[in-house]
Amino acid sequence: MNSTVTTGTETSVWGGGNQPLGASYGKLMMWFFLVSDALTFSGFLAAYGFSRFKFIETWPIADEVFTHVPFFHGNYPMIYVALMTFVLIMSSVTMVLAVDAGHKMKQNAVTWYMFATVIGGIIFVGSQAWEWGTFIKGDHGALETKGGRILQFVKADTGERASLADFAASIPSDRIIHERKNGLWFFQEPTLTSVSLEDVVEGFKADSNILIRTEQINEEGEKTLLDRKASLAKLADATQVVEGANLIHNEYGSRLFADFFFFITGFHGFHVFSGVVINIIIFFNVVIGTYERRGHYEMVEKVGLYWHFVDLVWVFVFTFFYLV
Repeated sequence: MNSTVTTGTETSVWGGGNQPLGASYGKLMMWFFLVSDALTFSGFLAAYGFSRFKFIETWPIADEVFTHVPFFHGNYPMIYVALMTFVLIMSSVTMVLAVDAGHKMKQNAVTWYMFATVIGGIIFVGSQAWEWGTFIKGDHGALETKGGRILQFVKADTGERASLADFAASIPSDRIIHERKNGLWFFQEPTLTSVSLEDVVEGFKADSNILIRTEQINEEGEKTLLDRKASLAKLADATQVVEGANLIHNEYGSRLFADFFFFITGFHGFHVFSGVVINIIIFFNVVIGTYERRGHYEMVEKVGLYWHFVDLVWVFVFTFFYLV
């Protein structure tokens, strides 16, 4: 004699119905994706952590790297990064409100909350692109030694960072042949820095108020400042001028810092950009009433899971790169 055992009654897809773990197939697959993506980010951040603590004595200090705010001149450590983080967190809040409005079948409310979420994502991605551009362009410039170490410059009387242009001499040379108007030279020669190594060396020797600061962190947690005599001796090790940061050189210190910064924040930025695109699609579906006709807004909840994941990952990235 056969008997049938039932574990529950079939309900709407919104509540998960009679599916495993009380979730629909779509939400279950989203969770599988998020778990695998979390493992990927964990590997990246673990590699960053190992590298940082291996070179902890020469690692750049975040408060001295991320000091810029758009349209404002001055030193504002971590201010803009904190603002970016706040915007992303608030976009996660509006996503929660959109999901809640979807549960109540309030199309108009879902529309506005999704719109606010999209705007928050666009602001974050744009801010991250601006931050990349500022990091690549550089701040004050520095010199790189034969061993790949970075030498920065400080004003002895005020203790402030000195830009290369502040003291570099202007030595006549054949650098003029590298200008764009000269065609062949422009395309065949590497990009030139704003000042040459010779300009920096001669300017440093002529200005007794400039000292060298190495990338070595002392017991006080600050970069090591050399006296005038030691600075002149250290200057002999310099091989080239470095302005900004890329995958090969980094004026702020260890080049590994720049490598991880571009890779991890770029990977996260790609996730945010993808989320913005998906949210825009969902937003227009809400506007035209697609989910009203389906009788549920589960798709909003699924993209909400992805958006909250992106937000959570940024909390870890923010902690690792900017706070610790």
